[in-house]
Parts: sequence; C-alpha cells; structure tokens
Amino acid sequence: MVCKHPVVQKQKIILLIAVTCLACYQQSAAQQLPDHDSLYYQSFAKFVTARFYFSQKYTTLELEKDSYVTRFRYLPNTSLNTGIGVTYNSLTLNLGYGFGFLNPDKDKGKTKYLDLQSHVYGRKWTIDLFGQFYKGYYLSPKGLGAADPGQYYIRPDVNISLAGVAIYNLLNPYKFSYRAALLQNEKQKKSAGSFLAGIELYYGSISADSSLVPSSIANQYLQRGVRRLRFFKVGPGAGYAYTQVMGKHFFLTGSLTGNLSVDYSRQEGGNGKGSRVSVSPGYIYRIVMGYDNGNFNVNASLVGNQLSVKSSNFDNKYFINTGNFRLTLAKRIMPGTKLKKRLHPIDRLLEKK
Repeated sequence: MVCKHPVVQKQKIILLIAVTCLACYQQSAAQQLPDHDSLYYQSFAKFVTARFYFSQKYTTLELEKDSYVTRFRYLPNTSLNTGIGVTYNSLTLNLGYGFGFLNPDKDKGKTKYLDLQSHVYGRKWTIDLFGQFYKGYYLSPKGLGAADPGQYYIRPDVNISLAGVAIYNLLNPYKFSYRAALLQNEKQKKSAGSFLAGIELYYGSISADSSLVPSSIANQYLQRGVRRLRFFKVGPGAGYAYTQVMGKHFFLTGSLTGNLSVDYSRQEGGNGKGSRVSVSPGYIYRIVMGYDNGNFNVNASLVGNQLSVKSSNFDNKYFINTGNFRLTLAKRIMPGTKLKKRLHPIDRLLEKK
C-alpha cells in the first residue's frame, strides 16, 4: 500500500485546477476573438439595415465581329424597378417592382423575363447565383437589320437562358468587407483589399425561330444562319477586390475576377449541326461608389458578368453579358426592445450555425 503525503495531494489538486482554468480561459478567449479588424471596418450586424433602391437587370447577347463591321448586340427591354429591402445580421430580403410610368419604352418590343440573380456576401465567401430566362430582344444600334433606319429591329422569338454559380474565397476577410459596399450593414473605415480564388460553372442556351443574324445583313457576320447554341462551362477563377476610402465617409470599391473555363458547345444552323470543346475566359466585375456616415449609406453599384462561348464551326465567339445596376439609399436602425425580442429567434438560429 502506498501512502500519499497530504501536501503532495494538495499540490496536485491546485495544479489540476490551474490547468483547468487555463484551458477554459484559452477556450473563452478563442471564442471571443473578433472575426475582423474593427480599425478597418465596422460591423452593424445587430442593426436593421433598411434600404430603398432603383435597379435594372439585364442579359444581353453580342456577336464577335470584324473591325469594319457594325457592333451587333441583342438587348432586352427590361424594366427599371423600384424596391425596398432589409438586412439583419447575415440575412437579406429585397422586393422590387417595375412601375409603368418609369418604363415608357414602346419602340423596343416586349421582353418576357425571369431574372433570379442572387449575390451572397459572406465574411469569407461570395456566392453568385445566376438564373436568367429571357424571351424577346431588340437589335442595337437602331436601324441595324431593320427596314426603317429610324426603328429598332425587333426579335420576339430570341431566347436566352442561363443557369450557373460562381463561388469565391476572400483571402483577407479580416480587413476587407464586401458587405460594406454591397449590403450596407458594415462600413469600411480604412482602405483595404483582398485576393480571391474560386470556381465557376454554367449551363446556357441561345435560340431563335430563324437565323440570329437578319438576312439583310447576313453576309457581314460569320454567325449567319445559326439559330441555336447550347453550352456548358466549368473552370477555376481568381481576382482581386479593393475599397479606397476617401476622407471619412466617401468610398470607391472595385472587384474583378477572371475565369478560364473548359467549354462544350453545340451549334445548329448555318452549316448544319456541330459541337466542339474549347477554352475561353470570363469575368465578374463589381463597381460601387458611395457615401457612408455610419448612419446612412448612399451608393451606385454595378455587378456584371461576361461569358464567352466559341461556336462549333468557326473561331468567332458569342458574348453573354448579365448585370444589375442599382441606386441605393440605406438607413441603419438600432432595434428597440420589442423588435429585439422578435429578432431573437434569428440570432439563436445563426449562433447555432
């Protein structure tokens, strides 16, 4: 039988308590470490950010051309929407509607469309979701392909569909915030930037009842006779985002990511049917200019995406451009006691994640 000295026993107990307290302290300190540098940007996650905005979305088609030929673009007649929205913590909801008095254009035909662009700005990740379904376009510039040079050439049969996702990781989320410019629930206080790395994936189609190029100008474009193009694209991407803070309240944010994708495309019309595998670049860009005094945020933003697809019979390309232009006025509101109680379930849900 071994006899343990009571002093030794006390020392072991004290040491055990000290180690336990140190472990608890380290765990608590790790949990309380901030997820960003407050000297560079300030978070208003516990505020309700309410916004009023005007926005216009678009999905266009452009054909690659020789330098001496007129630029060829199919544009949709989309509406200018008036909307309201709210952001709390990492959740955002926006609702918009295109009022008739803000959209008087009648000479550009009618476009039926469902545009499901969604841009998710997390602290470390950005996710861009694309779901565009457009029917009905007009040809720009005015008079190109039309019998009357003073009128637009209208194509109600032209369809463009696009579905895709772009996922990028921010490598410097500690000092740079996308949310400050694009969600307005944070404020960039000092200039900073971040490299990005990610991947993009798309499936799309372009179709019409007859040739995409009007017969009156068909000889000028290599895409003559083509009435359908389907494609699939996947590939890695990288880029950089930066916010320049001017004075205390003005800011300019710019972001560009480039993607190099492997494409499979299948074309119908012209010289019959054909398919090919190729490599082509794409770009996602974001530009925001605004004023933020910590209470209000006023800004103009453009988020756009350009995809290029090579045809099966030629080296010429088709360019699909999607985007959303927005003017925003946002106000940050500290919720009162009653509203805090209503928001408490959201806080608990997000804390579990």
